Amino acid sequence: MVSENSDTSGGDPSALALKILVAGGFGAGKTTLVGAVSEIRPLRTEELLSEAGQAVDYTGGVEGKDTTTVAMDFGRITIRSGLSLYLFGAPGQDRFWFLWDDLSTGALGAVVLADTRRLEDCFPAVDYFEHRRIPFVVAVNCFADARAYGAHDVSRALDLDRGTPVLLCDARDRDSGKEVLIRLVEYAGRVHTARLLDSVG
Repeated sequence: MVSENSDTSGGDPSALALKILVAGGFGAGKTTLVGAVSEIRPLRTEELLSEAGQAVDYTGGVEGKDTTTVAMDFGRITIRSGLSLYLFGAPGQDRFWFLWDDLSTGALGAVVLADTRRLEDCFPAVDYFEHRRIPFVVAVNCFADARAYGAHDVSRALDLDRGTPVLLCDARDRDSGKEVLIRLVEYAGRVHTARLLDSVG
């Protein structure tokens, strides 16, 4: 475990820190994922849901949710020696989407968390990253009370571009979340390398 004040590079000048965005619909598990994998105490900007927000925060399918992220979540994980990921969890409600441009600046890629109980909530995030050509993976958070769908079914339902990875995960489990992040880094690396080769070809 790395302490909050430690230098994850270990003094290695070749150490790499990558920025990753975690996005998705309201209640999909973004805060949970960042908190589960972070090796530092995660920064959270959660507020209690209020009666005033009932008109804009649709809680169908996630009735037990009583807080919401109003700015961002932040965490850090060391994937291996010399490679750290800085995780920025984006708020899910559309009234906070104006924050996404700032949060996504400089990001290597993104994780779009999906909840099959409210799969349509993923469309804004999918559209956002596709239009900005930011590589992303879709991680289906497998809630116990949700109907199980395979990766191919989710890919087809979201009309994803061919080759966009779809993974099944448990946002509460550190190893599961870490595997999602590793797959994202690998995929984003391939995408950026291919674009670089195209640009000089």
